[in-house]
Amino acid sequence: MKTLTKIVLATLITLSATIPAAAASTAGRVDHSGILVWTFLGFCALIVVAQLVPAVLMTLGIVKGVAGSKAEATDKA
Repeated sequence: MKTLTKIVLATLITLSATIPAAAASTAGRVDHSGILVWTFLGFCALIVVAQLVPAVLMTLGIVKGVAGSKAEATDKA
């Protein structure tokens, strides 16, 4: 219980120290990005998502294969 209290206290101290700096940094921001910049960023995001989908599917397939081989090994034994 004592360690949980220390972790919570450290987290609160860290957050209270960083929140004012984060709030102050975005106050005066002016964004002059045009439609071409946002189109380029959208295209980059589309590429990232298009590469993430097969990667996630492959990871799930690997996990399924490993879990399936463990289940087969316990069934055979």
